[in-house]
Amino acid sequence: MATQIHETTTPTAADSRLARESLTWIDQVLEAGPADLCFRVQGNEQPGAEVRLPASAVRLLKDILKEMARGHAVTFLPLQAELTTQQAADLLQVSRPYLVGLLEAGRIPFRRVGQHRRVRLDDLLAYRREDDVARRRVADELTAEAQELGLDY
Repeated sequence: MATQIHETTTPTAADSRLARESLTWIDQVLEAGPADLCFRVQGNEQPGAEVRLPASAVRLLKDILKEMARGHAVTFLPLQAELTTQQAADLLQVSRPYLVGLLEAGRIPFRRVGQHRRVRLDDLLAYRREDDVARRRVADELTAEAQELGLDY
């Protein structure tokens, strides 16, 4: 089953402000040490409940709040998530047919579920890293060649 990627929306100004305020508090708590952390969570008219979170989850929350404070939308996906070809194409910012070509050429591992292809997020990210390295190498070679030829760019 493919992982549901929820639509993300850009935080409102109020969301960004609240994220900045929360970020300040979380920074102070994390500076105290790597132990698990307890929070009291309560709604406007509901009694509070104590929630215990591992420090690693609080660090992840800090990263989410940091992006929200900047006004950036955030999506959370586990690395083991399986994506549809359209979701994978969207993450790589390529067309779905182009992605399918990469899959069929063996550039990115995938599995079939019936007639549908599924791509693991960690495999997709590994491909993107390798592709970025290859592109940087080609750009460096072109730059070196242009310098050897005395071309001013």
